[in-house]
Amino acid sequence: TCAETTCAETTCAETTCSPTNSEGAGAAGPSAPGVLLRIPSMDCAVEEGEIRHALREFSALRGLQFQLAARTVSVDAPSADMPQILAAIRRAGFAPEVVSSTAAAQPAPDYSAREMRRYGLALAMAIGAEVLAFMMPDSTLGTVLGMAMAATAIALAGFSVYRKGFAALLQGRLNINALMAVAVTGAFLIGQWPEAAMVMALYAIAELIEARAVDRARSAIKALLDLAPDVAETQGPDGSWRELAVASVPTEAIVRVRPGGRVPLDGVIVSGSSAINQAPVTGESIPVDKSVGDSVFAGTINETGMLQLRVSAPASESTLARIIHAVEQAQGTRAPTQRLVDRFAAVYTPLVFLMAVAVALLSPLVFDWTWSQSVYKALVLLVIACPCALVIATPVTVVSGLARAARHGILIKGGVYLEQARHLRVVAFDKTGTITTGQPKLMAIEVLDEAGAPAGTARQSVLRWAAALAAQSDHPVSQAIATGLTVESPGPESVVENFVALAGRGVQGQVDGIALTLANQRWVQENGLSSADLEARLRVHAERGCSTTLLIDAKRVLAIFAVADTLKADAPPALADLQALGVRSVMLTGDNPLAARTIGQEAGISDVRAGLLPEEKLAAVQALQRECGVTAMIGDGINDAPALAHADIGVAMGGAGTDIAMEAADIVIMNDKLGRIPDTIRLSQATHAVLWQNIALALGIKSVFLLLAVLGNATMWMAVFADMGASLIVVFNGLRLLRLSMPSAD
Repeated sequence: TCAETTCAETTCAETTCSPTNSEGAGAAGPSAPGVLLRIPSMDCAVEEGEIRHALREFSALRGLQFQLAARTVSVDAPSADMPQILAAIRRAGFAPEVVSSTAAAQPAPDYSAREMRRYGLALAMAIGAEVLAFMMPDSTLGTVLGMAMAATAIALAGFSVYRKGFAALLQGRLNINALMAVAVTGAFLIGQWPEAAMVMALYAIAELIEARAVDRARSAIKALLDLAPDVAETQGPDGSWRELAVASVPTEAIVRVRPGGRVPLDGVIVSGSSAINQAPVTGESIPVDKSVGDSVFAGTINETGMLQLRVSAPASESTLARIIHAVEQAQGTRAPTQRLVDRFAAVYTPLVFLMAVAVALLSPLVFDWTWSQSVYKALVLLVIACPCALVIATPVTVVSGLARAARHGILIKGGVYLEQARHLRVVAFDKTGTITTGQPKLMAIEVLDEAGAPAGTARQSVLRWAAALAAQSDHPVSQAIATGLTVESPGPESVVENFVALAGRGVQGQVDGIALTLANQRWVQENGLSSADLEARLRVHAERGCSTTLLIDAKRVLAIFAVADTLKADAPPALADLQALGVRSVMLTGDNPLAARTIGQEAGISDVRAGLLPEEKLAAVQALQRECGVTAMIGDGINDAPALAHADIGVAMGGAGTDIAMEAADIVIMNDKLGRIPDTIRLSQATHAVLWQNIALALGIKSVFLLLAVLGNATMWMAVFADMGASLIVVFNGLRLLRLSMPSAD
């Protein structure tokens, strides 16, 4: 039984699209879907909100898709509306640039060095104004020079703040930039110009440091792009080798990777063998042996041998590129805590502004302060109360968690799933390819009748016949028998003639002139060749979790071959780890009950539900959700896709998983390691803890300084340190997740 839980409606990731008005869209003329804009000054959810608000009046706008890491937004709107849309974004205080998708794929221009020089000059001018005010307090010349230096410092450091702030005020909105613009302007006008200049310079520098720190979290996964080489050694039509840019290498081309080199593109090995370090994609630190027929990923490292690959996907669709794209998409969605904080900040900011107005107007009457003192304290209150730290507390934490997971082969498609994983009460596992390796192996051989074989070589002949027949079929069970028998009884291959596949039963053919059938138990029963002794033998194998195939001649069963899918080595410890976390494990499989129960016992799963069709797996997941609460489904096949899509969290095993399962899932485990599941739950718990630490820090620091401001013990200097200090504290606290220990990965 599951612990009693309180069920809540599943929260979906927030859509990136604006409401649609199909009539308006249709009337406006031809569309230009996906016009891509780069906005250099857009780097957090605050700016995203400002742009959304600025475009709310466009009823024909079909969608907005933000990529804050790249500082781009894709605008889906009729082409006739694009000039007005660009003008509206400019009125909001931003400078949009239309870019191509190719240009957007490149890293955003780094303006930080130029900005730091400008802000450094602003700080020097502010210090100069402060020195003049201190050394020449009564000098007219000193006052004029000091005011000029302060105004210059404010202009250098605060141009962007004023542009965005005044744009927000003109639209009747109060954001961080509006509060700073009002506070600095007010301080300058009441004669506190040295302090106003210093506040603006420090604010701009702190904002730049904060943006760089946030970019570190957002760019943690994008560093993977540097792992894939820019060029690939490609074979030409004449067989010669030349270097081509990876973007221009077509699929099906043959590329060569030298020992010690990085794989440039996804592909399948056609020549050579080597140990491949797959850590960049799967997080697996131990190199994996690869040979002809095996797949390799772009960005992985060829450690030992020369390889030739047939390219299976263009550079833009490589596994590495898809991981980066999925994480960027996840960064564009808001986690539940982030949505809560954004709603709180939307109410909090106007309330603080009203409080500051009340302090300015009522303090002279209540506390007998001068008007200058009252206005100053109100401005201090505005600076302290900026919700910057609170707003930035959640996205940087969530992005750090997503990046940490991606570095270790856990692809989480949204902050909502990162937060929700800690609530898991039950995990439903598919069997084949998830708990087991998905690769059948020959486990046992029984030769029953050697009468038809030459004297002295009976067993070897029976095995050789079975191997020859099995090799003609591409069925996984037949391939397991052929591979196992080649090792068991090596020798010359027998020739198979008149080969016929029996749908759902097996295969037939003539081997060494003898008519033979390699078939399942059903065929034997249908042809009247079963017996009590044979049934008893087959039952023994079934109880061990094996499926059986029989070799039959015209009259009798010659041999029994038992094949089984083997348990993954990491399954029992991973399931024990889940149990220690208080999460129940259930197996949902379409396999036969005996085989499923055997695997379940070996893995440590007591609740095994076998013989399920895809719709029955879906019904089982729905029942678990009603019974236990938040449920995850883990699988790798097409038949798992409905259950994956309906579960609260769908997890696909990416190493051998189908594209359909990976698309339907919310989390993809790139290296198929089940230990990543408890790792994900622990990461979710750690992310939740850091989120609320950040919220408590932001609100706690501001509460202390707000109290000091109301009591008259806070200066504007203290205000800017309270605001930006809190912001930097929560940013660096969130970045701690990038170094979080993950037991099965580290």
